[in-house]
Amino acid sequence: MSHVNLAKYRLEKAKEMLKEAEDSFKQRHFSLAVNRSYYAMFTSARALLALKELDSSKHSGVISLFNQHIVKAGLFPTGFSKFLREARGMREDADYGDFVKITQEDAKNQIDHAQKFLEESEKTLLKMIKDAQE
Repeated sequence: MSHVNLAKYRLEKAKEMLKEAEDSFKQRHFSLAVNRSYYAMFTSARALLALKELDSSKHSGVISLFNQHIVKAGLFPTGFSKFLREARGMREDADYGDFVKITQEDAKNQIDHAQKFLEESEKTLLKMIKDAQE
């Protein structure tokens, strides 16, 4: 599978995860909404890294590679990149923390950030593909 096909596949998978986050939110499963919205961002970051033929088996490694090769390279807005880091922290609290209460507002904010992150990821992906073809 070419790295372009892999990138497109991962972006589609990220969109499905965002839909799962939205569905979980509607069912008032706020911790699950936080989990799925984080994975939507994480997977879209991996989509962009696929175009550079980069990946990591660790979440911290993916985020580090994303910041180094995508954000610092000027391909992705710095302001949106912080959404991924913040989402990881909230997802870890929601999944592993004791006595952690994820509120409706927390989940809504994270889903909003994920939507923006995915929209930007799709624009960046298309631009990176176009630039590579020129």
